[in-house]
Amino acid sequence: MLTACTKDCPDACSLIVTESDKGFSIKGNPEHPITLGLTCGKIQNHLRRLQSKNRITAPLLKKEGSWQEISWDQALDFCAKKIKPVLDRDPSRLLHIHDGGARGVTKETAAWFFRKLGCSVTHGSLCDATGIQASLKDFGALKHNDIRDLGQADWIVNWGREVTSSSIHLAAILQKARKNGTRVLSICPGGRAFRSFSDRIMTIPPGRDRFLALAVLKLLQDSGQLDSKQQKQCNGLPEHQAVLDQHSLTELQDLTGINEEDIRFLADIYAKRPVASLLGWGLQRHLFGGENVRWINALAWQSGNVGIKGAGIYFNMSSNSLLDYSWLGPTTNRSLSLPAIGSEIKTADPGIELAWIARSNVVNQAPDSRRLAEVFTGIDCLVVVDAFMTDTAACADLILPPSLMWEEEDLVGSCLHYGLQYAARAVSPPPGVRSDLGMVKELNDRLGGPAHLPSRQRCLENCLRPYSQDITLQKLKTDGFAWIEENPVVFQEGTDHPDGRFQLITHISPEPEPDPDYPLRLLSLINKNFIHSQVLPAEHVLPPRVECHPRAPGVPELDLNQKIFLVSPLGRLEVDLVFDHSLETGTIVYRRGDWMRLGGGVNQLIKARLTDLGVGAAYYQQQVRLENEKRQ
Repeated sequence: MLTACTKDCPDACSLIVTESDKGFSIKGNPEHPITLGLTCGKIQNHLRRLQSKNRITAPLLKKEGSWQEISWDQALDFCAKKIKPVLDRDPSRLLHIHDGGARGVTKETAAWFFRKLGCSVTHGSLCDATGIQASLKDFGALKHNDIRDLGQADWIVNWGREVTSSSIHLAAILQKARKNGTRVLSICPGGRAFRSFSDRIMTIPPGRDRFLALAVLKLLQDSGQLDSKQQKQCNGLPEHQAVLDQHSLTELQDLTGINEEDIRFLADIYAKRPVASLLGWGLQRHLFGGENVRWINALAWQSGNVGIKGAGIYFNMSSNSLLDYSWLGPTTNRSLSLPAIGSEIKTADPGIELAWIARSNVVNQAPDSRRLAEVFTGIDCLVVVDAFMTDTAACADLILPPSLMWEEEDLVGSCLHYGLQYAARAVSPPPGVRSDLGMVKELNDRLGGPAHLPSRQRCLENCLRPYSQDITLQKLKTDGFAWIEENPVVFQEGTDHPDGRFQLITHISPEPEPDPDYPLRLLSLINKNFIHSQVLPAEHVLPPRVECHPRAPGVPELDLNQKIFLVSPLGRLEVDLVFDHSLETGTIVYRRGDWMRLGGGVNQLIKARLTDLGVGAAYYQQQVRLENEKRQ
C-alpha cells in the first residue's frame, strides 16, 4: 500500500507499507524522485511507537493528582462544559497551541477550528521562523531551486547543516553530487557528523557566520569580483557597503577564528561560480540568527550565485505552499509568542483560563521548560492531545489520545522538494483513539456547531482545487504522490519583491560577551533517530550524553570518575561526557528530545530569548558550564 511520512521532516517521504504474518514493514517508494526507495531510522522507530505498551489509548482525566480512564463521551462533555462558558465570556481566554509534531491537511483543519472560535493562538516558531523572515526580507519569497539542482554546483557551501541527522535524502543528493565532481565545504562548529559528506571543513564558533560572510564580501568587493549586474538589482547598497568598510579583515578573522588563507579560499569559491549555499536551521537559532542568514544571502546574491543553475540559496520552502487552504476562510485572533509562551501566558490580559495543546510537546521543546510546566499547571484547565505521557501531557487535566501516522488518511507537502504526498491509512488504530479532526468535529457539535467542518475527504479535495483535473485525490491515491512542476531555477529575473530587487542588510550586530562563569556555548542539536521529542521511555539514554572538546573550558579540572553536571543559570542536569576533538573548544553539544520528567530535557537549562527576526527561539545563545558538584 502507498502512503507517506507526515512527521515534521523536510523529506516528506513517499512509502510502501507491506503487511505479513510477521507484522508491517516499511520501505521507501522507489518511484518518488527524492525518496528513491530510501527511508531513515525515524520511520522504522515509528513502528515501535504504534505498538508501544506506553501508548495512551483512552482519555485520561486527572483527579486529585491521579489519572482516571474515562469514555470519549465523558471526555468531550468535560471539554464542552469547560470551553462553552469561556467562549461566552471572552474567547481569547482560551489558548490553542499546535505545532509540527504531526503534519497534514486534516491537522491544519483541526487547528483552524480553534481560530474560528476566536480563541488565542500563537505566532513565531520553535524551529525556523527567523530564517523564513530573513528569506522573505531579502527575496520576497520562501523558495529555492529544485533540490536536485545541487548536483550542478561546482561547490556546495554548507553553512552548518548536519544532513546525516536532519535529512538522509539531502545527504544522498550531496554524496551523489560529490561522486560527479561537486565538492562540499562545511562551515560549522565541528563535530564528527560533518566528516562523511564534506571535502573540507572550516570550524567556526557558534553564531559567528555573519562575520565570515561579511569578510568574504569585503574581499570580493576589494578585488572587484562582485557581480555588477546583481548589485544593480539591490536596494540599500551604499549603506551595506558602508558596513563592509567599517570592519577590517583582521578584526573579522578574530571574530570568526578563521585565518586569512581560509577566508580567501572561501572568497575564491564564491567568485568562480556556480556555488550553492546550503543553510542549516541552527544558523538562525542565535540571538542574531536573522543577521546570519541575511549576510549569507547577501553574499550569494552579490557574487552572482543566485538565479543560475548549480547555485542558489537553500534554506527552506513552505511545506503548505502546494496546498490551498483559502477555503477555510480568514480568522482574526489574539496571538501570543510561542518561543516565550510561558511569560506571555503570565502577562496576558485578559488572562488565559483554558488551553488546548495538540501536535506539540511544547513543555519539552520550548525554552525554560521547568517554569513553563509551572505556568501550565497553574491555569484553570489544560487539555493535551497526545499518545504518550510526555512532559506536556503530565501537566494536563485531560489527555485525549490521537491516532498516529499511518492510522489515518492525509496529504502532506515538503519544505525540501516539490512533491505532494498522499498518506493512506495503512494501519488500523487502537479502538480507543480518535483523529484530531474527529475530536474537534464532535466538540463542535457539543458547542452548538459554531464552525462548519467538512468531512475528511472533502478537506483533502478542497486543498487540491487549484489543480483541477490534473491532480485529483483519486489520482494521488493511485500514484502515491504528485510532482508539482516548478521553475527548477528561481529568481532568474530578479526577486519576488514588487520591484524585483534584492533587499540588502545594512547593519551587523556585535556578538554579546559570554558570562565568564558559563564559558561553553550550548548547541541542542537534532537526534538522528527521532523527530523532536518522539522518544519512547525505554529508548532514553540516561544520563544524557553531551559532547565537547577535551580542552574545552572547565573540562581539564573535572574529575571524570565523579558525576558530571551541565549547568546554566536556570538549573543543572547530570550528563555523560563524551569527547570529540573536532569540536570548536568553546562548544558543547546535547542531542535534544529526551524528556525532563525522565531525567533529560535540555530546554530546562535554556533561557527563553527571542531572535532578531521572525519571533524565533534563540536556543543556541545559551552559555553553560560543566562541574562535578554545586559550587559553594
